[in-house]
Amino acid sequence: MAKYHVYGLGAALVDTEIDVTDSDLDTFQIEKGLMTLVDENRQHELIDNLKGHLVHSKRTSGGSACNSVVAASSFGASAYYSCKVANDENGDFYLNDLKVTGVDTDFDGDKVDGITGKCLVMITPDAERTMNTYLGVSETLSDIDLNQAALVNSEYVYFEGYLVTSDTGRAAAIKARQLAEQSNVKTAISLSDPGMVQFFKPGLQEMIGEGVDLLFCNKDEALGWAETQNIDEAIAAIKQVAKTFAITLGADGAVVFDGNELITIKPYAVKAVDTNGAGDMFAGAFIYGITHGMSFAQAGDLASKAAAQVVSGYGPRLSVDAHKALLA
Repeated sequence: MAKYHVYGLGAALVDTEIDVTDSDLDTFQIEKGLMTLVDENRQHELIDNLKGHLVHSKRTSGGSACNSVVAASSFGASAYYSCKVANDENGDFYLNDLKVTGVDTDFDGDKVDGITGKCLVMITPDAERTMNTYLGVSETLSDIDLNQAALVNSEYVYFEGYLVTSDTGRAAAIKARQLAEQSNVKTAISLSDPGMVQFFKPGLQEMIGEGVDLLFCNKDEALGWAETQNIDEAIAAIKQVAKTFAITLGADGAVVFDGNELITIKPYAVKAVDTNGAGDMFAGAFIYGITHGMSFAQAGDLASKAAAQVVSGYGPRLSVDAHKALLA
């Protein structure tokens, strides 16, 4: 039996959430709904000009794959996360926060000089999240940061599509997939963001290789991948690169494919205030479900409920008690 249900690989980012208007985004020429990489000066400029808009002051050990791995762990999965932090206060905070959530990592490894990655998450009144990310040392995450012993002793290896923006990060994801394939560990990827599909599709194809066991994406990412506006065509295209998958459809729920059957997952109606982390939570809950005896339909239902609860409040996380309640 594997030691870990899921081994995650992705960026280490400390999140700050800001409540903004569409006018604010226009003023600062920020493209709504996407993740945009920025330098540290640009991030400071935005924070300085949006003082007083802070809505979620509690820092969290963020990053897309991290959010998913933490969610899986909070439901009860055993999890490991490979990332890269700097020898700074945010780096210390990040590793300690992972420890608190029950996720293993290389807590005692050497940390590099530099700045731990930071993500400014801007939430508009329609609950859409727009992210400006300064990767810091996460940009240099590479295959030497993999813990091969933990990876090959896991049921699933899960990596985020955001890694495609870094040459070394993309290489690390490819290496992780190859190690998993050699060790009969199942592979999973999230496409992460429509911008990743639009601007980095060839790199994502490299990361996916001949195909992955499980793929997560939302409707926009699926349509972008297939270069179509027809969801059925998008589903057919995703089937070419993934044995199984889950496509989230926002207020319309989700559709999952278990390798044989396409299953419709019902939505759970809530008043959305912040969509940041919805897809991450869906993936984490889903991975927990399928590694704990649930069918794809059952795991999809749990993931849909969990994602709905996340978007009803600020921040990408739920409390431990909230995770337990969802399993009751």
